[in-house]
Amino acid sequence: MQKGIHPNYRPVVFQDAAANFAFLTQSCVETGDTIKWEDGNEYPLYKLEISSASHPFFTGKMKLLDTTGRVQKFNDKYKKTGYSGAKKGEAKK
Repeated sequence: MQKGIHPNYRPVVFQDAAANFAFLTQSCVETGDTIKWEDGNEYPLYKLEISSASHPFFTGKMKLLDTTGRVQKFNDKYKKTGYSGAKKGEAKK
């Protein structure tokens, strides 16, 4: 291995503030924050917006989208163009 070209690979705490969840793992991510971990040592802290503790796929709490409202907004926006989405040879709605 060449010296001086590889990133600093060290223990880092990743924290998901939305779910009050943190885990310690190895990473080379750069951060200026630190946190005191359960073992009494201080580690660099990287704050996450979403993790497996807060992601709907892993939690099973899916958010329902307002698809009706979105479709209505789209139709209202393009109503002036006269485009109905029908292909050639089909009747307009």
